[in-house]
Parts: sequence; structure tokens; C-alpha cells
Amino acid sequence: MKVATHHLRCTECATVIGSDEVSSNFRCPLCNGLYEVLYSWSNGAAGPDSRLPNPSALRWLWQERRSSTMPIDQSGVWRFRDLLPIVDDMEKVVTLREGNTPLYDLPRCAKSAGIDWLLAKHQGMNPTGSFKDTGMTAALSVAAQRGFEWVACASTGNTSAAMAAYAARAGLRSIVFIPEGKIAWGKLSQSMDYGALTIQLKTDFDGCVKILGELVKQFPIYLLNSVNPYRLEGQKTPAFEMVEQMDWQVPEHIIVPGGNLANSAALGKGFSEMFQLGLIPRRPKISIIQAEGANPLYRWFIDSNRVMTPVTADTRATAIRIGNPASWRKAASVIDNLGGWCEQVSEQEIALAKAQIGAEGIGCEPASAVTLAGLKKLVALGKVTREERVVLILTGHTLKDSAYTIDYHRNELFLEAEKKQLSASEQSEHAALRKRPIVLDADPSVVLRTLESHMSQPQPA
Repeated sequence: MKVATHHLRCTECATVIGSDEVSSNFRCPLCNGLYEVLYSWSNGAAGPDSRLPNPSALRWLWQERRSSTMPIDQSGVWRFRDLLPIVDDMEKVVTLREGNTPLYDLPRCAKSAGIDWLLAKHQGMNPTGSFKDTGMTAALSVAAQRGFEWVACASTGNTSAAMAAYAARAGLRSIVFIPEGKIAWGKLSQSMDYGALTIQLKTDFDGCVKILGELVKQFPIYLLNSVNPYRLEGQKTPAFEMVEQMDWQVPEHIIVPGGNLANSAALGKGFSEMFQLGLIPRRPKISIIQAEGANPLYRWFIDSNRVMTPVTADTRATAIRIGNPASWRKAASVIDNLGGWCEQVSEQEIALAKAQIGAEGIGCEPASAVTLAGLKKLVALGKVTREERVVLILTGHTLKDSAYTIDYHRNELFLEAEKKQLSASEQSEHAALRKRPIVLDADPSVVLRTLESHMSQPQPA
């Protein structure tokens, strides 16, 4: 008889079910809550006789796999497969060698934020350009093992790109539901290129999620939005990578963008599992930053009654334009249990932070930049001290939304009314960072004079 490697536990009512008992919409039939994957080493799950993985052996094994040529070992997700035993047959694993993303030092951004030590874990360096790949390899591998032909998701862009790519790799057929308007076309072009059936609905992201939730109850379609708990199993692995890259030192603070809120929940799960197993001596604080125009978790955070109220989302940071986040309770638990914070940032603050990260040679999509913008506020509030080691999670590549970057540098991103809201010092900061293309006549003397003018100017600090 096969021994179950994991169970699923409802995050609302704590009901535990077998992995093959979950409904097609991944909702608890008793309370409509979301599930989390439960192992013998999960918090509160280990009994006195549980045989837990040995932390020293795991560190050694994970390092050894780095020299392997096997696809599952070259994956920055499946290299840690000992802590995500969700697929019985490793031949069914669908991988594009995701993970293994860099940890960049950001000294100038650290200075602007008022701290001494700042790193960025750039998940935009994944195969399809976002953190979604780490979750998609996990959940789609489960779909492949269970024999599904069709997979589907609702998406503002990144999820659709990742799902379509991994479905194509697995030989499965995929459906993408996207909201009408306000989509970063660079992202949508990926799902088209990877062969997805793309359906644009006359509603917002949350409306797309609702429609898809009804469809999966009637057709054999495997749902791959972040309500799928196996997505979070893959998305927890950057936590493993991060501390491994830091020689098993744990940063004091992790700053995460807040959209549908599964990513912060996944990272919290990853750090908690490592702590349970003795791989790390403590867990970092995890704080979540949202855009002012899509801030339901922030509103929950400052509400004395802790009521979660959906909002009509409106922000240029398309990846986090979500007003009714599915994983809000999981994210809320991460904030409360790990001592983090939640903050909101304006469109102007996001744009400035994105340009500051870019000025260090590190490109990211707008949603990623909320982390630096939020960090500045956390420092000002005293929630992050100067000497703390902070890691920003950059979730997407800069080419995911190139139109945003071009509009910013042409000074065409903001409306005139928004520009007037900026103080003189803020306007100066933006002006110093903008690099608008210079149009010149094809005359060497004109070009030379222009270059001399620019070369005589001091290098920005």
C-alpha cells in the first residue's frame, strides 16, 4: 500500500483531507477556505515519532545536485524535492530549469532607503521572466501526473505566460482568461507564443477568476491559479535558495509585493519549514507592500477590526492589480506570525523606485519596485533599522512591461494632475533618473558637441 507523502489542510477550518479528495476549485466544501500542503515536518503536524529529514544531510545533498546534469537537479525547484514530495514519478516532472535566480547587491538603493545592507532576489530571471515559474513547475507536474489534458488560469499576465510555457513543455493544452484592457502586452504575447487558447473577458481579474471557478466544476480542467496549493510548494523554494546563497545566514527582513498574496504566503511557508527542520535558527520578518490603488490587505492591516474588504483595483503595476486577493488570509498569517508589516505606496513612489533599481543595472517590472518604495516607508516608520539585512523580492523582468519604462523616461507616464502632486525635490529626483532618447541630425559636429555637453556633467552618486 502506498504511503501518503502529504495531506491538505484547510487554512480556515483546519480540516485535513487526502490529496486525492480535493475539489476541482481547490476550496474547502465546509467553509470555502483554501488548502495548504501538509507534511510530517509542517508546523503543528509532526508527531513524537515522526522521522524528519536531517538538516545537515539535506544541505549536502542539495549542494551535490548542483553538479548533476539531470533536468530535475538543474531546476532550482526540484533540486529541493525532498521538501516538496508532491509528485510520485519524477519522470512526470515538467521543468524549464527554473529557479537558481541571482541575489544582487543594491548599494545605491540601500543608501536611498537609509540602510546599510540591501539585496534583491530577482525572480524575474526565471525562464518566462517571473516568479510564477517556480510555482507552475510544481502544480503543472501534479496535473501531468494526474492525467489532465487541459489546464487553465485567470491572469493579469505573468501567470498566463508561465502556465502556457509549462503546458506546452508537457504537451498539455492550456486556456488563459484575461481581463479586458490594462494588460501588459509583453506578458500576453508570451502565452500566445506558447500556444494557449486566450480568452479576453469584459471584466476585471477578479471577474475572470469567478468565471473560471465555475468552469472547472463542469469540465475536466485543472485550475492553475494560486488557489492551487501546489503552486505555493514551488514558490516556497526561493526561500531555500536565498539562505543557501547567503551561506545559511538568515536576513532580518524580506519585502514582498502584494497582489494575489500567494507569494508571501509561500515564502513564509518555506522559512517556517526550514525552521521546523533545524535548517535555520530563526525566521525572518516578511512585510508586504501594495499599490495604493490595489490595497485590500493594507486596509485590512490598519483596520482595528481586521475586516478584509475587496476593492476595485487600479494601478499601473499590472501584476498586482488585484482587488480581491484569494490568498489574503495566508498572507495575513505570515505577517502576524513572523512579525512583519504591510504598507502601501503611490504610483509616483513605484516609478521612482523602479528607476532607482534600474540605475543599478537591475531591471524589474513595476510591481517588483513596490518593494523598494515600501522599504523606504518601513525605515521611516522604524520598522526596519539601518543595520538590518533586507532582501527585496523582485517578481518580474523589466521587459514584462517595457511600455511603462519607455513612458517613464519620456516623462509621459503620469497625467499632468499627478505631476503637480510631486514636490520640487521629488521632481528633481525623477528628472535625474530619466534617460529620454536624444534625437539629433546625422552630423558628426552636432553629435560631438552634444556628447561633450553630457560628458562634462558629473556622474550621479
